[in-house]
Amino acid sequence: MSAEEGQGISVEIDQNAYLGEGADRVDAVVTVGTGPDFAVAGPPPERLEIIIIDCSGSMGAGDRFPGARRATVAALDELPDGTLFAIVQGTSEAQVVFPRRGPLQRANHESRTAAKHELDRLRPYGGTAMGTWLGLARQIALQYPHAMAHAILLTDGKNEHEAPEQLAAEIAKSQGHFTCDCRGVGSDYVVAELRAIASALHGSVDVVKEGSQLASDFQAMMRSSLAKTIPELTLRIWSPAGATVHFVKQVAPTIEDLTARRIEAGAQVGEYPLGAWGAEERDYHVQVRVEPAAPGREKLAARISVVAGDEVVGQGLVKAVWTTDTELSARISRRVAHYTGQAELAEAVQEGLAARKQGDLDTATAKLQRAMVLASESGNEGTAKLLRNVVEVDERNGTIRLRRSVDAFDEAALDARSTKTARVRKES
Repeated sequence: MSAEEGQGISVEIDQNAYLGEGADRVDAVVTVGTGPDFAVAGPPPERLEIIIIDCSGSMGAGDRFPGARRATVAALDELPDGTLFAIVQGTSEAQVVFPRRGPLQRANHESRTAAKHELDRLRPYGGTAMGTWLGLARQIALQYPHAMAHAILLTDGKNEHEAPEQLAAEIAKSQGHFTCDCRGVGSDYVVAELRAIASALHGSVDVVKEGSQLASDFQAMMRSSLAKTIPELTLRIWSPAGATVHFVKQVAPTIEDLTARRIEAGAQVGEYPLGAWGAEERDYHVQVRVEPAAPGREKLAARISVVAGDEVVGQGLVKAVWTTDTELSARISRRVAHYTGQAELAEAVQEGLAARKQGDLDTATAKLQRAMVLASESGNEGTAKLLRNVVEVDERNGTIRLRRSVDAFDEAALDARSTKTARVRKES
């Protein structure tokens, strides 16, 4: 393992650099850590929080709408005085319901009280058009271009009142303007829609069964947002001539494939936006394809830099050494192997659930069997527990069979949380 540290930023590279004759694939786990002492030059950025509440007719079921109101109040109470904020009513249209007129207000006792009064006036009606909601949130964020803008989007249903292409277009247009955490309440939403929004906008995705569970979740999301003090970090990867970056994936705390987000930044240089950060660590799996060299030859496969603004604040090197010693080349970094398995686990869960919905029970059983094995082997107890709500496990031999009756929420929770990974300790 190699590591370099800047001012409050660490970059650690975990890999087996030894390759067999003719091998051309180099894998490494890159751990980026930000310490509490790190700060971007200049005054702290202004903050903007946007809460988007699904007000469609289906939100009138059970305690969803009262729970959404209470959750919004709980989130507002977390805001430090002076924070800009807005509340958006989402139906087949989108409307700012606080403030109803004029510029945004800053959080204080009077503005919170006025916002709570407006919440009491809301009633569920109409449809669901999440792309339209995102478009309005983007318009708000664009009015305050220097603010760290964050949104919470809550829905209980499918994106039924606009074309899928419109949602995709609005997601793309919103990238870089605000981050967005997505929550589903009940079981009638489409997890893939929420994941598409949260993934592209550097947020989290999760689901709750009852409206009564929303308040604590909204508080946690708001606290997490406020703890992020670094507006944006970027992973910059230089690779030598003849080498290509095959993929870049965040693998902890959740799996996010960043490969398609590459921005060309010069000859053999690509940049991958990482979103806002607090004091935290994240792991990335980087795979580089290189031209094989003669045994005994060492090459630099990639230079990994972490960039804040225009400043390189941390750096690490990925190397390749060719050898005829099969004992050296056969070793696999424990962390590379672990996270490769975690990515396979998430894929097996999602493919298994999709096959089950399509009635392909043989494929569903095979995929979820593989998921259970991977979850057990890697110590991902969270996913293993969720899997048991969907499958029955024969404790004698570890085989599974699909449950005949599955709660729709349990299926949605397994899907939504399938990308949460079990962290593996760094090798010393």
